[in-house]
Amino acid sequence: MTIWSIETSCDETALAVIKASGGLSRPKFRVLESVVSSQVPVHRPFGGVVPNLAKREHLKNLPVLFEKLSVKGFDIKKADLLAVTVGPGLEPALWTGVNFAKELAKKYKKPLIGVSHLEGHIYSFLLSKNMERNKLAGIFPAIALLVSGGHTLILKMKSIKEWKKMGETRDDAVGEAYDKIARLLDLPYPGGPEIEKAARSGKPLIVFPRPMIDHKNYDFSFSGLKTAVLYYLRDHPAKTADDKNNVAASFQEAAVGVLVKKTIKAALDTKAKSIILSGGVAANKRLRGELKKAAKKNKVNFFAPEAKFNTDNAAMIAAAAYLANLRGKKRRMAAQANLGM
Repeated sequence: MTIWSIETSCDETALAVIKASGGLSRPKFRVLESVVSSQVPVHRPFGGVVPNLAKREHLKNLPVLFEKLSVKGFDIKKADLLAVTVGPGLEPALWTGVNFAKELAKKYKKPLIGVSHLEGHIYSFLLSKNMERNKLAGIFPAIALLVSGGHTLILKMKSIKEWKKMGETRDDAVGEAYDKIARLLDLPYPGGPEIEKAARSGKPLIVFPRPMIDHKNYDFSFSGLKTAVLYYLRDHPAKTADDKNNVAASFQEAAVGVLVKKTIKAALDTKAKSIILSGGVAANKRLRGELKKAAKKNKVNFFAPEAKFNTDNAAMIAAAAYLANLRGKKRRMAAQANLGM
């Protein structure tokens, strides 16, 4: 099956074409093309994403990316299915993708399916080339840690099509916390990569709190950690690059420590065979490395998408669309800003 997909949930405009096969028992995906137009330069002066500016850029970028795929020889007339993200996300941004997809479906008389952005992230690990060597029976049951600018979730996955939420953040998502700490340190947007970069040059000399790390549940809280950094900088202003780097490293050590311990706890408590890491923050090398190391220590398999499929992209939306279509899962074809799991 050939699937064309569209992703416009936030500030990345993305289109992809993939080949999908194997069904629910052994899904296989070949990414024929995945194109992304970043809006970072547009939003950087504002220190975050401005919804109406994101909408404007999506309206400008979607026809350009569609033409780019056409010039490369991809013919939408040969598509078996069209897919688009319907939520969660910024409503003005989501609507541009939904409306563009509807127009394509009508013009080319193609079936169209709406997809959850979160399901896209969950399934993104399946896009990795080495997944063809892994049978799903050897992966599940699994614990999935989904970490992004808007979400921090732990899911118990019984199979590729069955899961339930075990824990989530009670306040800030971890990606949001990274962005806020970056602003406190006067680092540019997006904050996550900048904090990680600064942390590599710093030392975790400051002992920041690790909220809820010893609680028996699987929930997170990052607002207290953020406040602790705020108060520390109030009393100890970061006057040099070394100061900033050390604060960044100390914050990251605390955040990653909580994520890893809670995820490993969930895996051991549920006797999971695997841990699956996904979402934009999954691109963080410190988190990937520490979680992979902890999984190996506890004899649990570890899976994560290739770096290019961690951040928002349309290939993951196509993968989610293929599986949703097989499951007969239909989502309302409208922008749903607060669409849950």
